[in-house]
Amino acid sequence: MHAKNPTANLERIFHEPNRLALMSALASTGAEGLCFGDLRVACRLTDGNLSRHLTALEEEGIVRVEKTFVDRKPHTTITPTRAGLDRFGAYLAALERVLVEARAALPARHRVHATAALRHAPA
Repeated sequence: MHAKNPTANLERIFHEPNRLALMSALASTGAEGLCFGDLRVACRLTDGNLSRHLTALEEEGIVRVEKTFVDRKPHTTITPTRAGLDRFGAYLAALERVLVEARAALPARHRVHATAALRHAPA
C-alpha cells in the first residue's frame, strides 16, 4: 500500500458505484452466477446500462457472460471469475483501509459509528 496515497490501490473498474453493486451481488453467488434479469433487478439498472458495465467487467476478465437458449428463449448468465473475485476482494480490503484512515483523520465530533451510519443510509 502507498502510505502517502492510500487510494492508489483502489481499482477504478470496481470503484464505479454500479460496478460495485454488480460485483457485490455476484460475489455471493459463487459458481452459479445470476441471470441477466435478476442482476438487473438487484442492481436497479436498465438493460443497456447493465450491458455496458458487464462489457467493461468482461473485458477485464472479472466476469464471464454465458449466453444460451432455454426453451428457445435467450438466457444470459453472469458469473464472477476466480481472478475477478480475487481482485474484488483486494479492492474491498484497500477500500476498507482508505475508509479507516479517513475516519481516523476526522475530528472526533465528526466521526459517525458505522452502525449509526447504516441506520441512516438509503435502502
